[in-house]
Amino acid sequence: MPKAMLDSKIRSFKTTPQSDVPTGRHGKHRDIVTRILGDLEGLESGTALKIPLDELPDTKVNIRSALSRATRKVGKSVATAADETYLYVWNS
Repeated sequence: MPKAMLDSKIRSFKTTPQSDVPTGRHGKHRDIVTRILGDLEGLESGTALKIPLDELPDTKVNIRSALSRATRKVGKSVATAADETYLYVWNS
């Protein structure tokens, strides 16, 4: 197809130069996951973080998922457990 026809094609969406596209993603769980990972650094063996569920910015399921994605990304192995009041996180 000739370039002139491609340029005049009606698009469903607006366009922008790639240089204007943001490259980093800061999800809504970034702050809490960063805090948890920071607290896990240097945590004594046999010790777990005890995080009150009512202080989490989202459900424990969503925080666990975000934490799992982040730890997989950095090659860190952690375990979690929860009860009615707390989310527990420790290095495994």
